[in-house]
Amino acid sequence: MKVKMLVASDDIRYSMKLSEQISRNHSDTLEVFVCSNPNMLKETISQSKIEIVLIDQVFITLIEEIEVTLPLILQSEMQADEAPEELTRIKKYGRVSAIVADILETYSKVSKKAIVGAVKVARITAVWSPAGGVGKTTVAMAVAAAAAQNGKSVFYLNLETFSSISLYFDEGRKSISSVFEMIESGEGDVKMLLSGISAEENGITYIGKPGNYDDVNILSAENIEELILNSGALTDELIIDISLPCDGRTKKVFEMAERVLLVTDKSATAKAKLSQFITQNNVFDSIREKTTLIANKGALSEEESAQSVNSLPQIDAAPESRVYKELSRYF
Repeated sequence: MKVKMLVASDDIRYSMKLSEQISRNHSDTLEVFVCSNPNMLKETISQSKIEIVLIDQVFITLIEEIEVTLPLILQSEMQADEAPEELTRIKKYGRVSAIVADILETYSKVSKKAIVGAVKVARITAVWSPAGGVGKTTVAMAVAAAAAQNGKSVFYLNLETFSSISLYFDEGRKSISSVFEMIESGEGDVKMLLSGISAEENGITYIGKPGNYDDVNILSAENIEELILNSGALTDELIIDISLPCDGRTKKVFEMAERVLLVTDKSATAKAKLSQFITQNNVFDSIREKTTLIANKGALSEEESAQSVNSLPQIDAAPESRVYKELSRYF
């Protein structure tokens, strides 16, 4: 459901430009109205059932007279800030994507918890390995890139304890830790927060790495399920990059996934750990039919336990972004 937002400013050129860009790129989330006349502010809010008001300094004397879920202040260095300190500021001349992210992040915390159905919208792909260093994240990125090239909307969800996401995306993006905090609190609209703080590069939507090691570790399997359901409601393809431990959280991802990509390479260590997982862990029996073994870095798989095998070549290139893009044609 769309959230109705009003841009209240006497700078009509700015208001219209902002409204047009938000409507063009975020029409699935926000419905934007514009008001340039202070005398019409209350009436516009009432008639249009506005939930968010982005209010300029010239309207600030009316802030206590309006009733909306979330009043936000358009902050400009060229104008004196006379608004109450407790109100959230939005930089007037920031990037539109940053403005929308700040608005949705703030609104998600004061809105009611959204109920996301048990039916998955996205196709969920889990990418995992019992061994480190086999190229698991590169494979996950290649799968995401292939889906994007096929015209699908793609959400890459990195659940590694120690995230390598900065090798592939802009490191300055907002951290996923705020999503974890909301899920743990049981309050707020997780789906909206995900939509607000996510970014897109090369057709792949993603969120910045956790703030610290413990942010992922304290999540329960139930927390992971809520995160997946809300993420899956935003996209066609959800690619989940899982950390190495085969714990309750990993098992929950396996359970919810439509396909599991089990990554290995030609190293003796990777082969030994893969063999142990397949022969000594009953988890594999539960995912066998939906598992594809990914023999990465020129490996030739000797395992016959998986339903299918996809052998990938050794690609000697830098940076990592080049490697995953070249591997994407194998998916």
